[in-house]
Amino acid sequence: MNQQKTDELSQLAGQYMKIWNEPDAELRRKTIAELWTEDGVQFTTLHEYHGYQALEERVTAAYEQFVKTDGCVFKLASEIGAHHNAMKLTWDMVPAAGGEALATGIIFLVLAEDGRIRFDYQF
Repeated sequence: MNQQKTDELSQLAGQYMKIWNEPDAELRRKTIAELWTEDGVQFTTLHEYHGYQALEERVTAAYEQFVKTDGCVFKLASEIGAHHNAMKLTWDMVPAAGGEALATGIIFLVLAEDGRIRFDYQF
């Protein structure tokens, strides 16, 4: 993978992690449109979130519960792995004041031709 592509994917991963910690609702909405395609889908073990409105509700609910109420932050926990139109990253949810991870997970993203997220699988 060339350096430009590596930089683009690193930027995408950084934006992706940042959105879960973003307190500004308008900025979250704008960033969702920048990160996901209009028909983008996020899959969790229990739910599917289709399109911008559902994705916004999902991100906002996670922010409200885990960041605003519980005082945690989401952060990238490993280097990204990528090839072709897919990438994988690992995240941790940690107390904002510091400490060990309270939750961790793996994200597998399938990207559209324009580099935005088409499918987002949460493990």
